[in-house]
Amino acid sequence: MIATELAPGDVLDGFCVVSRMYAGGMAVIYEVVHEALPGPAVMKVPRLGQGESSAGIVGFEVEQMMLEALAGGPVPMLYAFSDIEREPYLVMEKIEGRALSAEVSRAPWPVEEVLQTGAAIADALAALHEMGAIHLDLKPSNVMMRPQGGVVLIDFGLARHAHLPDLLAEAFQRPMGSAPYIAPEQVLGIRTDLRSDLFALGVMLYEFSTGVLPFGWPQSTSGMRKRLKTAPHPPRALRADLPPALQEIILHCLEVYPARRYANARQIAFDLRHLDQVSVTELGLNTRRVSLSARVRDWIRGSGFEPSQIDAAELVEDHAPIILVVVALGEGDDRQQQALQRDVERVARLTPEARLAFVAVTREPPVLGTSDEATSAPREHIRLLVELRHWASGVQASAARVTHQILEDNDPGEAILNYARTNRVSHILIGAPTESGRRHLSAHVGKVVLAAPCSVTVVRG
Repeated sequence: MIATELAPGDVLDGFCVVSRMYAGGMAVIYEVVHEALPGPAVMKVPRLGQGESSAGIVGFEVEQMMLEALAGGPVPMLYAFSDIEREPYLVMEKIEGRALSAEVSRAPWPVEEVLQTGAAIADALAALHEMGAIHLDLKPSNVMMRPQGGVVLIDFGLARHAHLPDLLAEAFQRPMGSAPYIAPEQVLGIRTDLRSDLFALGVMLYEFSTGVLPFGWPQSTSGMRKRLKTAPHPPRALRADLPPALQEIILHCLEVYPARRYANARQIAFDLRHLDQVSVTELGLNTRRVSLSARVRDWIRGSGFEPSQIDAAELVEDHAPIILVVVALGEGDDRQQQALQRDVERVARLTPEARLAFVAVTREPPVLGTSDEATSAPREHIRLLVELRHWASGVQASAARVTHQILEDNDPGEAILNYARTNRVSHILIGAPTESGRRHLSAHVGKVVLAAPCSVTVVRG
């Protein structure tokens, strides 16, 4: 593992560090060069020190999977990576240009710039969505503008792909996204609707047009939930010269219910390039600020809002089934483990198009800062993930068909069931409790067998 931050001149696997570009909460970004690459690249190294969240590890795995699956287009090219068993890093194309976060401070922008930039982002989103992916963390710092025009989207640690298991969905039971830009359905834990990215684009268009964030910068989940119940001020109440058609587009993107938003990013790009063809309603004409009494009224009306009331669209999945393999690390004897591996190989041979999702469950770490165990949580997560990968390496299967994940939950049975439901698992393979682990495992194995949304095979040695 990388114990300390890298410095200019350091060399890692032939990549020479030029400079440190950015240090964030989850990772550090370096500019690097390598004789085999056509030019400068960036290396992303996840933070794995004491006190860091295991979310960074899962995000690293997600981004690696996403960049491999997308292979260019509106995202950086992935050149190389090293996984958590060594020094984890991703090396990818360095995008020449500027991040939009550097430009936000001068907002409000000229209307023409808002339209051109917004249309370029919508084009990139449309291309991404057509590749089967949703970004789910769209914001100015994750949008790069190339000098010759065009947009590249970066930072896919929270993304979702239609053809891959969602490693984040059940690993972390909290809203995942950036507070000012997160869509209402994401606040409620829904990660399957491409229109979530359209909401985030609407937030950016509002910000570019007015210099103000429509929902502020909430510091808590309850603060983020306010967007479920209260509407932002119309942009034209903050900027009188804004065209009604542009306000119509922005507020159409910011509808609480996904079904009321644009159907896709192509439609937004078209409207931004053809304001004269936008049908303007009261939504676009309104110039009145939302009064305090109206906000209170909306809050009261929305007090009973439930997740089921959001009718979110599902990703268009491919037809490849997902086989969930539950591995009890450190439990059972060699004979049973070998029997489970043989059964996995047999099922994989019978369904050659299937994807194999190997998981192990560990209890949730204590609240950060309350014990030595809490500060070592990321290291323990990595140790278990490495052990799980080694176990899975005993199964003959294509690496492209395999994922690995450590679930952190004090109820192993519920964690397995949630994973199976969220990822629409087709079949579960799980080892029977042995004498040594019977007291710990029997309850959750029985729970999975009784409540699983698919068929279950309990494997004995």
